[in-house]
Amino acid sequence: MTLLSSLIVSHQQPLLDSTEQDSVYEVLSSINSAIPWRTLFPDDLCLSAPHGIVCDYFFEQPNSVSSTLPQTAHVTELNFGYVSDYTPNPPCSPNSTLNSLLFTSFKYLRKLFFYKCFTETTVVVPNVSSSSFGANLEELVFVENPTLVGSLSGIIGNFTNLRRLVLTGNGVSGNIPDRIGDLVNIEEITLSRNHLTGNVPFSLSKLKKLRILDLSQNHFDGNVPESIGNLSQILKLDLSFNGFFGKIPYSLVNLQSLEFLDLSFNGFGNFGVPLFLGEMPRLKEMYFSGNLLGGHIPEIWEKLGGISGIGFSDMGLVGKIPPSMGVYLRNLCYLRLDNNKLEGEVPEELWFLEFVNEINLENNNLSGRIPLSATFTAKVDEKFKLQGNSGLCIDEGFGSSKNEGSLEKLKLCNKSDIPNPVLFKEYNSVSSLSSVQVLFSPWVNNFGFLLLVALVCPEMKWLTEEKKQFPLSNFA
Repeated sequence: MTLLSSLIVSHQQPLLDSTEQDSVYEVLSSINSAIPWRTLFPDDLCLSAPHGIVCDYFFEQPNSVSSTLPQTAHVTELNFGYVSDYTPNPPCSPNSTLNSLLFTSFKYLRKLFFYKCFTETTVVVPNVSSSSFGANLEELVFVENPTLVGSLSGIIGNFTNLRRLVLTGNGVSGNIPDRIGDLVNIEEITLSRNHLTGNVPFSLSKLKKLRILDLSQNHFDGNVPESIGNLSQILKLDLSFNGFFGKIPYSLVNLQSLEFLDLSFNGFGNFGVPLFLGEMPRLKEMYFSGNLLGGHIPEIWEKLGGISGIGFSDMGLVGKIPPSMGVYLRNLCYLRLDNNKLEGEVPEELWFLEFVNEINLENNNLSGRIPLSATFTAKVDEKFKLQGNSGLCIDEGFGSSKNEGSLEKLKLCNKSDIPNPVLFKEYNSVSSLSSVQVLFSPWVNNFGFLLLVALVCPEMKWLTEEKKQFPLSNFA
């Protein structure tokens, strides 16, 4: 309801046109014929309707100063498919169908929503004419309808007011039509988990208001066009689980508002992790797993302090894990580097990852002692995954608890594997003290200069159980 309609006294509201009301009944019957809709809801449907059927009131002459009361009532939302007790839309039956009246009788419709309605009986996506339907349509949503088949070309008309196009978990196939570029006001396109094929059309680059583009889990292929970098307002880009190949386009660096980037499980070539990621400071999640990009993990983390999730599994990565990941990525919760060819020791800087709840380093060539504290291992619990690194070992005590998952399966370190507990030596000069203060500035800020002195003075034995009484505080 609009603010205006909420202010109108109910007895002054006009009734829904009888033809439009009959169309609603017909559509409800096509969704679930076992329910006696006319008997349960005999009154005007703009006053008493099933949840999900929404009306609004309109002036016949909206520019007339003398028009003070609404003149007509029309259906503006049709939501079908029981979602939850909080969203009890009319439930769909296994043999639900798409009634043609949907596309001819509701010219004021703003939202059309179907959830788990077409699950057994095959329903073909209709050819919709924007002249009879869709002039006011803002949201078109089909979720989890596996027997909804056909192409997008029939349902993407010249809907210039459309803001959300969500077709996920359906049986839609074919290419994305070039006409999608005519949806000039679109803000979200989610076409995930269908059977779509072909390339990403150049016309997508025309959609200057687009904020979400999700084409994941389809059968797209070819190169991702450089023109995708024209989507300057985009916040989420998900192209995962497709057949894209070639080089990841450098133009993505232009997406300076981007927060979520998922290109995982495609066929992008052996060009390394893109260095331009370091110039995208608003990124919060990046996933490239399943692409054999190869090369080293680059030193790109200084400006990416907002990152919470990184997926770099099965990418053919070599070399060492950069300690800078632990220094700069203060908000990291999720880190996957498994199934690569990484070597060397696990950086002690991983101590700085205060919010982490999963670190997966399985099946690499890592070696040496795992530099863990009891507090840290208790926090990540079974989500700390290290198996498949035969050179790794852990101190006796950290691997003995039944709550520490894969840690207890690692071998115990020999005395030769355990380094001197003093991490820093011979810091007698002012420059040495300054460099330690910069590296440990979060600790210095929290615990003062006393802890800094403890770090640089071997005789204070700071690496003992006594340090547990000074846990690192959470970073804001």
